[in-house]
Amino acid sequence: MRAARLYGKEDLRVEEVPTPRPGPGEVVVRVRAATTCGTDLKVFLRGAHAKMLRLPSLFGHEGSGEIAAVGKEARNFKEGDRVVWNNSAPCGSCRYCRVGEPSLCEDILFVNGTYAEYILLPARIVSKNLLPLPADLPFDLASMTEPLACALHGAGKIVLEKGQTAVLLGDGSIGLYFVLLARLQGVRLYVIGGSKDRLAKARELGAAGTLDRHFEKREATAWLADQMGGSFGPDVVIEAVGTPEAWDDAVRIVRPGGKVLLFGGCARDTFVTFPTERLHYDALTLVGVFHNTPAHVREALAILSSPEGRALATLLAPPVPIEGVNDALRRMQRREAIKVPVQP
Repeated sequence: MRAARLYGKEDLRVEEVPTPRPGPGEVVVRVRAATTCGTDLKVFLRGAHAKMLRLPSLFGHEGSGEIAAVGKEARNFKEGDRVVWNNSAPCGSCRYCRVGEPSLCEDILFVNGTYAEYILLPARIVSKNLLPLPADLPFDLASMTEPLACALHGAGKIVLEKGQTAVLLGDGSIGLYFVLLARLQGVRLYVIGGSKDRLAKARELGAAGTLDRHFEKREATAWLADQMGGSFGPDVVIEAVGTPEAWDDAVRIVRPGGKVLLFGGCARDTFVTFPTERLHYDALTLVGVFHNTPAHVREALAILSSPEGRALATLLAPPVPIEGVNDALRRMQRREAIKVPVQP
C-alpha cells in the first residue's frame, strides 16, 4: 500500500509499505479521509513530537474510513463499518487514569499513519476510542473528531459559561473550533489573528469581533476596550498560537481574576517570564492542557453530527491524494489552507 513516512525535518516520503493485517483485538481500516492539522505541520517542520511518534514514522493522526479486516476478539465491529477513531487511548489503570486525567496517562498509546491507504488500529484503541459513524456524516468532516475533542478538553478546563466574554489568540483550525464552542456555550468571543480569510471564517462561526494583527495596527488592549465598552478586560483568554510571545500576550490581556488557557504547544526548550505581580495581585488562573479524553472524543463526534457542527465543513479545502501531502502541508505553512483532506 502507499503511505507517507516521516524521516526528519521536512522529510516526508510517500512509499510502498506492507499492507497491515490485524492481530487479536485489532482492526485494519481503509482510510477514506485524513485531514491535515497544525500539529502535523509542526511535527513536519520540527521533525519530532514529545509523545506522539518516534522517527522514522508513518505520519498523520486524524482520519476516518471503513473497516477492511477484523482480528479475533475485536468485538462490536465488522468489515464495511464506517468508523472514526481517536489517535490514542489511555491505559485506564495508572494513577492519572484513576483520578480522571486520562490525557496524562503514564502509558498512553498513540497511533499514527492516516496518510495511507490502510491503517492498523491497536486493540486498546479499538476497545476505547473506535466509534461508528452516522450514515450521513461525510468522512472528511468526521476526521475532525480528534482535534475538536482536544478543543473540548481545553474548554472544559476553563469552564466556558454563558455570559462570559473571551478573547482567542490565533485563527488556525483549533482556534476556529473554539469559536464554535464559545457560540454554543453563549460566550461572547473576540478573535485576534493574522489572516483576513480565517478571521472572516471566525465571524461566520459566531465571533463577536476580529482584529487582524498584520493590517490593523492597533494595540490589542485598546481595541478590546473599544469592543467591550471599557477597559475591564475579558473573563477568559484562550491562547491557540503556540509561541512564548502569545503566552505572554494572553497573560497581559486577561482581566484581574480571569482565566488563561495555554493551549498552543510551544517549541521544545522555549520559556516564558510572566510578571509575578500580575499573577499574584490580580489573582489570575493559568491552565495548561494536553490532548483529549475518550469522553471528549464522543462529545466531538456528536457535535460534528449536529447541524451546528456541520458548519465546520467550511474549513476544508478540496481533497488531495496521498502524493499531495507535502504540498498540502506547505499550503498550511503559507496559510493558504486551514485543513486539507487527504483521500487515498
